[in-house]
Amino acid sequence: MTNFTALADQAEKAIREVFSPTPLQRNEYLSALYGAEIWLKREDLSPVRSYKLRGAFNAMRKFSDKKAFVCASAGNHAQGVAFMCRQLQVNGIIFMPVTTPQQKIQKTQIFGGEFIEIRLTGDYFDDCLYTAKSFCKEKGFHFLSPFDDEDIIIGQASVGVEIKRQLGSNPDHIILPVGGGGLSAGVTSYFENECTYTLVEPLGGACLREALISGKPTKLDTVNTFADGAAVGKIGEKTFNRLRNIGLANVITIPEDRICISMLNMLNIEGIVLEPAGALAVDALQDLGQAIRGRRVVCVTSGGNFDFERLPEVKERAQRFAGLKKYLILRMPQRPGALKEFLNLLGPDDDITRFEYLKKSARNFGSILIGIETKSPDSFNEFFGQLKEAGFTYSDITNDETLSQFV
Repeated sequence: MTNFTALADQAEKAIREVFSPTPLQRNEYLSALYGAEIWLKREDLSPVRSYKLRGAFNAMRKFSDKKAFVCASAGNHAQGVAFMCRQLQVNGIIFMPVTTPQQKIQKTQIFGGEFIEIRLTGDYFDDCLYTAKSFCKEKGFHFLSPFDDEDIIIGQASVGVEIKRQLGSNPDHIILPVGGGGLSAGVTSYFENECTYTLVEPLGGACLREALISGKPTKLDTVNTFADGAAVGKIGEKTFNRLRNIGLANVITIPEDRICISMLNMLNIEGIVLEPAGALAVDALQDLGQAIRGRRVVCVTSGGNFDFERLPEVKERAQRFAGLKKYLILRMPQRPGALKEFLNLLGPDDDITRFEYLKKSARNFGSILIGIETKSPDSFNEFFGQLKEAGFTYSDITNDETLSQFV
């Protein structure tokens, strides 16, 4: 037993003062789909609906005599810290990005109650982190890193301790989401070479992949905040030191829109509510194919703090990625019968979800923004062929990042 393993075991035992082990559930639907024994480690069922409570507990229990704790978080770490502030009856100042979903802000306040103060600052996590650290240095309070701290990493490693005990042995393969790297650094350090790993990042926040390529933590130029629980612009120094030998082949990135398909599948088929970052491990299964067939695989569903007001956006993103919904700018002749000609080109399964006259670009033509939803991606191939044959000019803006923000 290594020193890290012993510390993780101790942290897991101490955590029982706060909450029971989260369930490890065999999922029959996913097992049948991928020809493997798929288990879900349900961190979305912790008291704060994410694994972040573990690290917060392990760090804060060692410094409970501090006057106040300070943290920066996009939501889940904040909730873990808030929960522990109330548990330990200590004060906490929590910095959150302005873009944090309202559901996470409200839940953080509920968990912390009178013991915490929430300050919204910056559009991105890294801006928020800088402000929190500066404030902490000025006031002399204790800063709780969301991931780049040994006590945090050891606390998150308790996920691995529970997996081993609940399975009765080591899994063959573990799939872990990566944001700042606290969870993945902890679990991989606990199991070491006893199993194989796949680490999963959102495409718009692939800070581990960038660090592995560069050989050191490197700040991303831009970060897509859709998967806010994993939207980190620069992986931690301490977490990267534990992950630097993981191998680039064992790190995959997933488009944010594709994650939405897995979120909807888990909700509609299994009744499991996952936030975007929480669905990363499940979504990665489709990329592993023969590598996991016949093996015992654990997917860590890292969080379920999902604001249902975002559900229409999730559905929209999923449809666009699956090729079932497209947005076009159509150049329509300004003459009687032109619109009817266009509508006659639509098939029986095609549905217009958006129709907006934009402007008259020339005396004889006008521009129309149109959204079309269908049941099969193949329908669009036939539709586009008919458009061309009929002489209609159009631009497909479905995947145009700039223009699609306006539809």
